[in-house]
Amino acid sequence: MCKWWVWVLSIVFLYLLYSAITSSGNEGALLARYDIYLEKFNKSYKNNLTEYKIRFGHFVASVREIDELNALSRGSDEYRALYGLTKLSDMSKSEYKNIHLSDERILKSPEAYGKSWREAIAKLIYYRDKSRHKGQRFHDTPVYERKKRALLPLQVDWRSKGVIGPVRNQGLCGACWAFSTIGTVEAMAAIKNGKLETLSVQEAIDCAGMGNSGCAGGDICLLLDWLMLSNTPVELDKEYPLRLASGTCSVKKNGTGVRIASFTCDEFVGAEDKILQALATHGPVTVAVNALTWQNYLGGVIQYHCSGSALDLNHAVELVGYDLSAEVPYYIAKNSWGQDFGLDGYLHLAIGSNICGLANEVATVAVK
Repeated sequence: MCKWWVWVLSIVFLYLLYSAITSSGNEGALLARYDIYLEKFNKSYKNNLTEYKIRFGHFVASVREIDELNALSRGSDEYRALYGLTKLSDMSKSEYKNIHLSDERILKSPEAYGKSWREAIAKLIYYRDKSRHKGQRFHDTPVYERKKRALLPLQVDWRSKGVIGPVRNQGLCGACWAFSTIGTVEAMAAIKNGKLETLSVQEAIDCAGMGNSGCAGGDICLLLDWLMLSNTPVELDKEYPLRLASGTCSVKKNGTGVRIASFTCDEFVGAEDKILQALATHGPVTVAVNALTWQNYLGGVIQYHCSGSALDLNHAVELVGYDLSAEVPYYIAKNSWGQDFGLDGYLHLAIGSNICGLANEVATVAVK
C-alpha cells in the first residue's frame, strides 16, 4: 500500500514539475513577445516597473483572446478575419470600453437622463421618433424612388471619388459619434459641391445638445437631430480646430458652414439591401456598432463572434462603400482610431447578417 502511494505521489510531483516548467516557459516567451511589442508600438512605460507589470497582464489577456478569435474565424485566408497585436492590446477590457466604446451613452448611463433604464430608453426613443418626424426622410424623396429601382453595382467605394477625408484618431476622447457623423456630412458636402473640405468635429463635441455629451459619449441620430432642428452650420475644421477634449461651445449660429437639409435614422435589421441602396445611390452612411471584439483586429472580413443586439451598441463608424463581388461580401467601414489601426484605419464587415449590430441604427444625410 505504501509503495502504491509513493508511486502516485511521484507521478503527481512529476506532473506539477512539468506544469511549472511549461508555465515558466510560456511566461518567458510571452515576456519576449511583450518586449518586442513595446518597441514596435513605442510604448513609453517600459521602464516603469509597476505599469509594465500591469500592462503585461492585459497583454497576456489579449494574446489569449487573439488565439480564440482566430480559431473561430472561417473562410479563405484572404477574407477570414485576422486578429493580432495592435496598439490597443495592452489595455484592459474596461479601459478599452471606457476610452474607445462610448457611443450610445444614453443606454449606458441612464442616470444622466432619468431615474431608471425605462425612462432613459423612453427619452432616447422620444428623440429618435422626433427625428423621424422633423427630418425629411431621404428615402421618401422622388430622386431616391427613381434611383432605387436601378440594379446595384457590385462595388462601391466613395474613397475613389475623392469625397472621403483622411482617417482621424479620436485618442482618449469618446466622440466616435461625432467623428463618424461629421465624416458623413463632410462626404455629402463634397459630393454636392465637388470639393472636399475638412469639417469641424470639435464643434459637435462642444456644442451638440439633445443628450450628447462631448468626449463622454453621444448618439449619431441625436447629433443629426440637433444640427437640423437648430439649423447650426458645421464649420470648417480650420475655423473650429480639433482639440480632443470637451469644451465651451463657440459656434457662430449665423456663420458659414454646411447645414443639414434632411436626414434619416432607421433600423434595417433583415433589410440590409436598404443600406446597400443608400451607399450606391446616395452616399456614405453612419452606423452604430458593437466593437467589443475589434481591439485586436488586423484585417479580413469580420463575420463571426460579434453580437448584433441593439443593447450591445457601443461605437459608431462611417460606411463608405461595399464589395458584393468578394467571396465574402463586405462593407467598407471608416473608423476613428487612426490610420495605424486595422486596414489603414478601415475595417471590412460582412454583409447580410447584421454583424456587430450595424443595421440597428443607420443614418443618411442630405446637405443644403
